[in-house]
Amino acid sequence: MQYTREVTAIGPRPIGSAGHKKVEAYLRSQLKNDNLEEDTFRAQTPAGPFEMRNFIARFPGTKNGIIVVCGHYDTNYPLKHYVVANDGGSSTGLLLELANQLRGKKSEGYSVWLVWLDGEEAVDHWTDTDSVYGSRHLAQKWRTDGTLTKIKGLLLVDMIGDADLNVDRETNSTSWLQDLVYQAATKLGYQSQFFGRSLGIEDDHLPFVQMGVPSVDIIDMNYGPDDSYHHTSKDTIDKVSAKSLGIVGDTVMQTIAMLDQR
Repeated sequence: MQYTREVTAIGPRPIGSAGHKKVEAYLRSQLKNDNLEEDTFRAQTPAGPFEMRNFIARFPGTKNGIIVVCGHYDTNYPLKHYVVANDGGSSTGLLLELANQLRGKKSEGYSVWLVWLDGEEAVDHWTDTDSVYGSRHLAQKWRTDGTLTKIKGLLLVDMIGDADLNVDRETNSTSWLQDLVYQAATKLGYQSQFFGRSLGIEDDHLPFVQMGVPSVDIIDMNYGPDDSYHHTSKDTIDKVSAKSLGIVGDTVMQTIAMLDQR
């Protein structure tokens, strides 16, 4: 929760902004000892070319394979006054805490790669080419270098800090991996916060799904009454719950352990 507070306090973080550069510097400072890769690329958008950057922190395991946990850190491009605590802030903060949980521990399972994705938000309006810039780039890069074939599961976290947490069963996700997430949540006693409704969501997991990577989107898409906080100035830190972050974080860690045992 403290990481989410600090990220949100930076203010709006759309691509090309001062806030975006500040959150990148913040990630560098937090991850400087974590075998960090900065995957920098230039993306063509409706507003022109932008430099974007995915951050990848690798935590080695002994088994041959990779589990990826990812989320986006950018905020809405056209809405430069929105601080976006949940949609961007919560995933950024949660991934930083996951790094704490993994750091310095010798894993007997798969390697875990944490990825802070850039350019998830549309610049003009959401289309196949104006959205998920960072994940589209990374999926293609990893297909070219052979990394995709090593991924045993990809867990995307997005909008997971809602105080009224109800994680959706996202219908574009890989069904067996969703089942595993639900089993993990149930084992921890969190099943009432998961999969109360089903709907299809376009998000950072789709480029990987389309390339055959087992992927799941862990997301609570209904944020506020009738989703009234999403992409608005109401997405502020007071709407984010440490309890919700803990529930999702614990479930992700349990899912990683269960993937290791498959």
